[in-house]
Amino acid sequence: MIRVGVVGLGKMGLSHLSMFNAHPEVEVAGICDSAGYMLGVLNKYTGLKTYADMGAMLDDAELDAVVISTPSSMHAPMVRTALERGVSVFCEKPFCLDPADSAALTALAEEKGLVTQVGYHYRFVGAFAEVKRLLDLGAIGRVTHVLAEAYGPVVLKPQGSTWRTKKALGGGSLYDYAAHPLNLVNWYLGEAERAGGSVLNPVFSRETDDEVFSTLFFDPATPGGAPVTAQLSVNWSDESQRKMTTKVTIWGTEGRISADRQEVQVFLRDGAAVPDGYVPGWNVKYTTELTEEVWFYLRGEEYSAQVDTFVTRVIKGETEGVNNFAHAAATDRAIQLMVDDAAGVVRAPATGALAAPAGRTGRSLPGAVRSRVRSLLQKVGVAR
Repeated sequence: MIRVGVVGLGKMGLSHLSMFNAHPEVEVAGICDSAGYMLGVLNKYTGLKTYADMGAMLDDAELDAVVISTPSSMHAPMVRTALERGVSVFCEKPFCLDPADSAALTALAEEKGLVTQVGYHYRFVGAFAEVKRLLDLGAIGRVTHVLAEAYGPVVLKPQGSTWRTKKALGGGSLYDYAAHPLNLVNWYLGEAERAGGSVLNPVFSRETDDEVFSTLFFDPATPGGAPVTAQLSVNWSDESQRKMTTKVTIWGTEGRISADRQEVQVFLRDGAAVPDGYVPGWNVKYTTELTEEVWFYLRGEEYSAQVDTFVTRVIKGETEGVNNFAHAAATDRAIQLMVDDAAGVVRAPATGALAAPAGRTGRSLPGAVRSRVRSLLQKVGVAR
């Protein structure tokens, strides 16, 4: 039995509270939020001890682990506070808005031997996990390209101001939507080297992006070969979708894999190394046959599965595991590659430090425009 505290009682915080409170190996020893009304209601109907200050809860509740489900801009300082107190951390995604914070907190957790996890729940969806298994088996040969998509009806008209509408606070479709398929791409391909043609566009929002498009480049599978590429296509102002829909399609030399939350479709060429349970040609596996039952269902089996994984790791003291801080930090760095590319920022390869593009002043051109201009200059012999 471990003692867990929950910080932040919005939509995801309440979801996590329900799941952790139902877990047979967990005692929820405290809940924390800035809204006194919310704390009063939960105390009245659950009897849980409430706190208006995270530090006070850490001092008083003798926690083994804490769940942080606050706005994204608050993650880094809160995670640091918990780690410095020797408390393991489950943090909602995205991990940190600044990759430097991600790296520092990953190092701190490793130094203290604490268990960490970030809430990229799609790695616990049976269909997406099957994709990972097939790739590890080499079922479709050498991967050449990935298309990662996410669409949904979140922002369909101009909205009032909340933290989700402010870029500096971690709002927008990049951090809220695109981070999920991007995390899957990191899982499948590793860490991207660079981004190109990145577009972060508003549709209805005033201060942040509603659609995200980018191409990510990964090291080639063979030295001197063509880089593996991944295209990201995300729009949370898409009313054609009933709810968030995430899909990944992967092309390889021996076939193709396409997966969403419901199923995996696999095409294997004749002569491919066909895994058990598959045949050459088309195959379909459904999430229902790829997903293990969970002790508690809320929002989807993947949410409970990630909670159970974290609890088990805390009990066993396993610092290595799915979606630990090191994995989430890689996704934070990929997000930053796209932000920099869209803004025309150049970073020194060795240090990652910001550097001004040669001969460039004033507002930067979008990445796609910049690529087109470079191509035209090359054609007329002005640029190499």
